[in-house]
Amino acid sequence: MEIHDAVFEPPNKNAVVRPYVLSHGTLECYSLKNSRRFYEEFLGLEVVRHAKPSMMMRCGMKWHIVCVEVGDTLRPCGMLNHWGIEVRSKDEVDKAHADAVRLKDEYGIRSIHNAGNQRGVYAFYLEDLDHNWWEISFSEDFRHDDFFDFGDRFSMDEPGEKDPVYKPSA
Repeated sequence: MEIHDAVFEPPNKNAVVRPYVLSHGTLECYSLKNSRRFYEEFLGLEVVRHAKPSMMMRCGMKWHIVCVEVGDTLRPCGMLNHWGIEVRSKDEVDKAHADAVRLKDEYGIRSIHNAGNQRGVYAFYLEDLDHNWWEISFSEDFRHDDFFDFGDRFSMDEPGEKDPVYKPSA
């Protein structure tokens, strides 16, 4: 897989806010210590604790996720609120899936979906110890630019419809 240039000039000249980059997202955890172990050892993310209530993680790009410890006030997420992690092959997806099943109890993984082809990628979803969802996926090419280069494929006048892959957790 070829490494792609992650920098471009955003087409936002007429926007109220004119950002140059989307810098980060945020998720909640019960315990920074337990979650950090999962992020580093299982997901392979680089993690630093930059503040007393939080830490940051990243992988491969200058974009990060802030993880904030909230204890018992944590609000679980649904599967469609997930974070995507790309691996380099279908075999790596299958290995990650097998490892998730094997290490489920050790890392507190709550739910693991089957791996399969969906929306042009080979992937599976897992729910971590903090009710955050992760998609581990492989595609033949890094399709990010294609999505935006092709532009809107559907009119905003058309109503949305339920994602056929989405299965709410019980």
